[in-house]
Amino acid sequence: MIIVYAIYDEILKEVYVGLTNNLSRRVREHKNGHSKYTKKFKSIKLFYSKKFTDYKTAREYEKKLKSGYGKEFLKEKLKQAGIV
Repeated sequence: MIIVYAIYDEILKEVYVGLTNNLSRRVREHKNGHSKYTKKFKSIKLFYSKKFTDYKTAREYEKKLKSGYGKEFLKEKLKQAGIV
């Protein structure tokens, strides 16, 4: 199982989208500064995730979330989660 996820930094107001096969481990790595891009994040919140059975489909979905459409979709998810 592959999981596409989105985290939000409440201080920097930035969203990061990624994929993993172990979500709890990956979020912990982000929080502990073990990711080059999110090392600067200080207040991380996981606000969206979706499971896939194969890597190819998950990677396509990750790319979609990083597009203009995906960014708007994630903004709506942030609002629904009461984060922004």
